[in-house]
Amino acid sequence: MTRAAGIMFAFVRWQMKHKMNKVIGFVLGVSVMFGLTFSPLPAIAQQTAGQQPDPLDSMPPKQREMVVGFQERAKDYSKLRESIEAKMPKLAKDSTPEQIEAHKTEFEKRVRSARAGAKPGELFTPDIATYIRATIKSEYKGTERKELRETVLEADTKGVPLRVNYVYPETKELVEMSPTLLLKLPQLPKQLRYRFVSRNMLLVDRENGLIVDYMLDALP
Repeated sequence: MTRAAGIMFAFVRWQMKHKMNKVIGFVLGVSVMFGLTFSPLPAIAQQTAGQQPDPLDSMPPKQREMVVGFQERAKDYSKLRESIEAKMPKLAKDSTPEQIEAHKTEFEKRVRSARAGAKPGELFTPDIATYIRATIKSEYKGTERKELRETVLEADTKGVPLRVNYVYPETKELVEMSPTLLLKLPQLPKQLRYRFVSRNMLLVDRENGLIVDYMLDALP
């Protein structure tokens, strides 16, 4: 899935969760998920993405260097876990659920072993953490900030460990980022996702569920 399509899909889910225009949200959601040939969404998504300026272009040199540095650290993790996954036995097309789960567990184990010395703040360094806090504070003001807090703080994330190299529990809710915020936050490799847990922000591997890093007090 392209980043533009991913943002469009996130937009649909965001609308549905906040009960904004349920009928349109449902139609858009079905169109995105099933890729209907008659749907104009791909073209719209591409057009929208094309109209979005690259935030890096307007940044002062030092700030751009900081954001690019964060993105490079995220890419380094992506390359590490891809190299580990490439060495694992491939799953057959007819693999059973038990085999798939065993493969996922082994993948998770190998990545954790490779990052045994990982510590908080290796990706979310103090400078990028300050930048992300300021970006969220700028994006959400007044009523929107209040609604964001309610959504995040009411989510069932109690018990999610704030620990690097631990697994995000499958039974816990995954709080979606708004598409507008995703466009302003530093872009991540496809394997990583931003996640709110209480007022904190995590970087989570979307396949094996590992918490790659986290920062405190991201939510204003």
